[in-house]
Amino acid sequence: MTTLPGMTADSLPRQLARTRLFSLGVPAQPELSADGATVLFLRSRGGTDPVTCLWALDTATGEERLVADPAALGASEGIASYSTDASGSRAAFALDGALWLADIRTGSVRAVASAGSVVGPTLDPTGRRIAYVSGGTLRMVCADGTGDRVLAEPEAEDVSYGRAEYVAAREMYRDRGYWWSPDGTALLVARVDERAVARWFLADPADPGQPPRAVRYPLAGTANAEVTLWLLGLEGRRTRTEVRWDRAAFEYLTAAGWDDHGPYAAVQSRDQRTVRTVAIEADGSTRVLAERADPHWVELLPGLPVRTAGGALVDTADHEDTRHLTIDGKPVTPAGLHLRGVLGTDGERVLFTASSEPTETHLWSYEPSSGIRQLSSGPGVHGGAERGGTLVLTTGARTTVLRPGGPAHPLTSYAEQPVVTARPELLRLGPRELRAHLFLPTGHRPGGAPLPVLLDPYAGPALQKVTTCGAWYEQVSQWFADQGFAVLVVDGRGTPGRGPLWEKTIWGDKSGPALEDQIEGLHETARLRPGLLDLDRVAIRGWSYGGFLAALAVLRRPDVFHAASAGAAPTDHRLYDTHWQERFLGHPDEHPEHYESCDLVNMAPHLNRPLLLIQGLADDNVFPVHALRLSSALLAAGRPHEVLPLRGAGHRPTDEATVENLLRHELGFLQRSLGAE
Repeated sequence: MTTLPGMTADSLPRQLARTRLFSLGVPAQPELSADGATVLFLRSRGGTDPVTCLWALDTATGEERLVADPAALGASEGIASYSTDASGSRAAFALDGALWLADIRTGSVRAVASAGSVVGPTLDPTGRRIAYVSGGTLRMVCADGTGDRVLAEPEAEDVSYGRAEYVAAREMYRDRGYWWSPDGTALLVARVDERAVARWFLADPADPGQPPRAVRYPLAGTANAEVTLWLLGLEGRRTRTEVRWDRAAFEYLTAAGWDDHGPYAAVQSRDQRTVRTVAIEADGSTRVLAERADPHWVELLPGLPVRTAGGALVDTADHEDTRHLTIDGKPVTPAGLHLRGVLGTDGERVLFTASSEPTETHLWSYEPSSGIRQLSSGPGVHGGAERGGTLVLTTGARTTVLRPGGPAHPLTSYAEQPVVTARPELLRLGPRELRAHLFLPTGHRPGGAPLPVLLDPYAGPALQKVTTCGAWYEQVSQWFADQGFAVLVVDGRGTPGRGPLWEKTIWGDKSGPALEDQIEGLHETARLRPGLLDLDRVAIRGWSYGGFLAALAVLRRPDVFHAASAGAAPTDHRLYDTHWQERFLGHPDEHPEHYESCDLVNMAPHLNRPLLLIQGLADDNVFPVHALRLSSALLAAGRPHEVLPLRGAGHRPTDEATVENLLRHELGFLQRSLGAE
């Protein structure tokens, strides 16, 4: 295994912890000025520095300059996000609950007086006003610090204005709850009423003197938050008008915006089989711009819907087995090129990402006069931004700024280089051509004894692990391989990037196809590499859905899998949120059999293999109830197992000691369980 001076051969877990999975020091959230002359971005000063600063790059010279340094401003935390005006000459952000405004041209940064702790400040397009949320209240202040006032105040506890509700932020790509008009004189605002949503509690058992934290969490089959939209006029006679649509039929607000053609929104039915895009009139009435329907579910994509400068509606549609980019309902991308998301529009030009090969995602553009054009090349998962003729191209930790007629300018990355060099072999397995990565110990030579096998999947609808992006989890798989395993990562049915039919195979059954594909991938790899894999020593590890799959594997197929490490595993899908689970399994009152088929708690009596359950006790995504109920059922059935509770950890542990030692604990468990020490 490759090491850096002064580091031991097993130091990758420590490096993952201190670099926050190699995210520190990487340029993030690039945004261009209207003229394309400046690129704003966030980045910390080093690969282990957690304090993100705001930077600007001059696209003519390639010179980077520091705009806002939280340490110099007396803040203890970094800048998490920022908002600009339409020109890109001003940027607003929050630090330690205070509001700040940067003038990008002069480099000045000043505090703006505000009331309460500031969350999600957003400049109006003209740069005159800043809206922000504080304690569930939507407020506004002028950029010069005068005129701070309430725009919308909650009428009751668990009511808020201007923020996204849980399922919108987690599952719909909508993390905003208000949108400015182009002239900065009005706002479109979401009101969220969570009083009917189930209230759950998270406590720290190691500190029983502290009260539990209450969380509103919409369990599958139960009430969602009631979300309404309001038009707020800010000048003259201040008006407040409710937006009207058929909320009984379309209870989800999936997207909204306001452009030169007026405000608009996208709404979705509870069963997620219909999405309607509507234009919003000044009196609050709506008219339908487009409607999409699907017998399973309508897939939501980031950045959609949106309109071009000329008013053309940019959206997506599934035709046969391709997810197309559409302009005013007409597909403009070819069969086999699957749309991943829309990154923005500039005039009539649309910037988007798409895949023809699922292990790669490329950056594309569309223009009515010339059609589509691929802007990125080579393996990788590419993204970017474009405005004013300047293109920002991102590929992993690399970001390059391209301006017509000028040289390419990289944004400097201070990310640490991994001490482990991942060497995945890309495989296509079986008749389904399952994409897989095979990791072998560094320096492994053919002809030796068969290697114990570790499957390391996610394999669910939220994430692909088998890509050419070189993500941090590839180093983790290689690290396990360097401890003596053959590590296999398989993306099966239900994972993104291979078209609607592939994704929707799992409707009604989140367990069967996914587990079948892991087994097929294992056996096909053994067939292709005779003598390499020891099929009598096969373990599986995973997190979140991958943790569910790992536990499922030893419960349902102990003839194939001999040990499992399951982190943050949803063990009873009725205890997960509405929008995510009902998309794949339907409403539990209408399809209880779908939930029963993947209920690990009911399978507990079948366990006869070693199982490690790992659970963050502060996880508000997969709550501790999942691990605890499965553990109780296993104990009641007399089935030995191990439970590792992580104090204070959320869905993904961030504490350095926990991150570092968790991987070592997993390794020890897997080695003991397979006799591979």
